[in-house]
Amino acid sequence: MTRPYLSAAASAAAVLCAMPALAADLDRRASALPPEVPSSFFLFSDTQVSYRWVMDAREPGIPATRGNPLEGRSIPKNVLNISHANAWAYGTNFFSLDILKSGSQDPSGYAFPNLGIQTGVGATEAYGLYRGTLSGNALTGTKAFSFPGFVKDVSLSYGTDLNSKNTSFGSEKRLVVAGLNFAFDVPAGFFNLAVHASKEFNRNGIVPLPARDTEFNFTPEFEIVYNIPLPFTGLPLSLAGFNNIVMPKGKDGFGAETVTEFLSRTNLVLDLGKLVYDQPNRVDVFVGFQYWRNKFGNNAARVAGSEEKTFLAGVSFHIF
Repeated sequence: MTRPYLSAAASAAAVLCAMPALAADLDRRASALPPEVPSSFFLFSDTQVSYRWVMDAREPGIPATRGNPLEGRSIPKNVLNISHANAWAYGTNFFSLDILKSGSQDPSGYAFPNLGIQTGVGATEAYGLYRGTLSGNALTGTKAFSFPGFVKDVSLSYGTDLNSKNTSFGSEKRLVVAGLNFAFDVPAGFFNLAVHASKEFNRNGIVPLPARDTEFNFTPEFEIVYNIPLPFTGLPLSLAGFNNIVMPKGKDGFGAETVTEFLSRTNLVLDLGKLVYDQPNRVDVFVGFQYWRNKFGNNAARVAGSEEKTFLAGVSFHIF
């Protein structure tokens, strides 16, 4: 029997969680300021508004109507994102909010619960994310957490995810993470690894009251984020992406054991502002590919729609 699960689509703007790599360069940025420039609380700040189209998403518990039901139903999604990243003397902050609108293949709630009639209107989801870091080097005023040629800095890393979705399942994800972030010493761009302990609380609106609240076990969670410039192309191109691994976190709201979840997204990003009118970091366009195995911890071999392979495309505006 297929079933929905207790979470929501991960934020596409999580690519920007790579901003903690800036923490390793805070002293360099500060020393680069000319004497006449007054100091500012934030050494770096960027706010973006973006749109992306996800061509072929999947949702656990929604089987395909043709072919193998386990493949899940193809669900297009339109996503609006607002994000902000900054760096200050001792670390970094990143905020992101996704508003996701599904096609009618992922229906919102029930118009008449007693009759079991779905509305036929695509679901709407809000997914918020925060990640922060505190630099080991900055906190100690030393280079004790820098290992040349290997790691630029080791930071404390912490954050939370919150979501709400207007389906009959009605997920209400509440996730907290805490651990360490390693900013690797790469020749160009950045490559970060965060190792977290994570704890998730959620909701299963399908089972009878009062058993709808679900608490998962503490489990390891890993976040890899990167940005790799591609100067050999002669264009302002880069590869920006992330990988997220969540280990099994106990039983879900139906009593089934969760399995290891793997999410990977890579975008090819073109700095259109720099290319067209020599104004970098103003307008970006991107295409990408996303692979999601055992989505939300569901076993893809048993739960329909728990494996997602989709292309995406979008545009991002740096507003200040």
